[in-house]
Amino acid sequence: MASLPRKLSVERLPVEGKTVLVRVDFNVPLTEGSGGVRTVGDDTRIRASLPTIRHLMGRGAKVVLVSHLGRPDGRADPKLSLQPVALRLAELLGKPVAFCPEVIGPKAEAAAMALAPGQVLLLENVRFHEEEEKNDPGFAKALAGLADAYVSDAFGTVHRAHASTAGVAKFFPQAACGFLIAKELEFLGQALAAPVHPYVAVLGGAKVGDKIAVIRSLLERADTLLIGGAMAYTFLKSQGHGIGESLLDEPHLKLAGELLREAQAKGRRLLLPSDHLVSPKAAFAAPGKPGQPAKPSKDSPAEPSGVEIAAGKVGLDIGPDTVNRYRDEVRKAKLVVWNGPMGMFELPRFAAGTMAIARAMADATRAGAVTVIGGGDSVAAANEAGVADQITHLSTGGGASLEFLEGRILPGIAVLTDA
Repeated sequence: MASLPRKLSVERLPVEGKTVLVRVDFNVPLTEGSGGVRTVGDDTRIRASLPTIRHLMGRGAKVVLVSHLGRPDGRADPKLSLQPVALRLAELLGKPVAFCPEVIGPKAEAAAMALAPGQVLLLENVRFHEEEEKNDPGFAKALAGLADAYVSDAFGTVHRAHASTAGVAKFFPQAACGFLIAKELEFLGQALAAPVHPYVAVLGGAKVGDKIAVIRSLLERADTLLIGGAMAYTFLKSQGHGIGESLLDEPHLKLAGELLREAQAKGRRLLLPSDHLVSPKAAFAAPGKPGQPAKPSKDSPAEPSGVEIAAGKVGLDIGPDTVNRYRDEVRKAKLVVWNGPMGMFELPRFAAGTMAIARAMADATRAGAVTVIGGGDSVAAANEAGVADQITHLSTGGGASLEFLEGRILPGIAVLTDA
């Protein structure tokens, strides 16, 4: 893949005096306070959309925002209303944001018509309608009927062919990308189509099966893959190592061995942990879900282990030797892509590996590397480590960024107008 098609930018879309429908990703956590009042718990995704919204406001557009929140399964759920998001957006913009309790229909049409140039309207949760996830053409047409132009800026949803992400674009002569999607395409596109070398990919998370396609894609492009998190134990087991009671993705055990041989045949380095932090399974607080280990409690001890994990022990983080090896690889790279934590970093005693990777990414950035972090857990770790502002690009779409790096065509990108 030599290059990716460039998409029409919102900067080049004529919007003065027009009503512009913008698909944003306001799928943010809500917290419930006294009296049942719900407020936004983390406004990162709202802030990510501000450059596009402010640009349209400044150009005299009437801005109609559409987003989903949670999984209401096609039914209205007051707990998943976007009204608290409208209030937080108004605070961030320093200007009023109108809210419509409908997505399509007479109330939505009247609310859009009432906007003056430079004003903003947020529609209710688009997933209150089952037609959204079905990509229903009639629903998409009704949504498009609210506006004169369409801008997509919700990268976290572009891997879904839904009405507001894919279907709606067909009803406009041009469909542009906002600044957030343009940035995602720039940096993820470099990792996919034109990587600089040395290129190091860091992959964590639970199951090999979830990352098969992206591992295969990276074996075509990256020089070195660093494997951590629970999926490392499946790779180690395939080599004959003891993994104790650590999480095993048994259906993909054979495949893990095949991927290791594939890496060797292609001359790629696929590195695995040489030591671990473990905890006795007996110290765990409660049984886990079927097929998963029980969750450790905050009091579960962190014990050092070599590459072999003893019976009755569960691996929960990479060990200090592995931290040093992985840190060195990251720091030497010119391009680093990271998706997935190195361990159960929610518990401080098992966070050292993940925090070390986050800080090494910042070191690499300072040394001139392009650094890209995708996936909610990895982004959260960068924030927790205090280095989020020292990373070249934090991807807002976990599933979308993985599918993009796999080389898949994303429906919500394919429908946008080529530049």
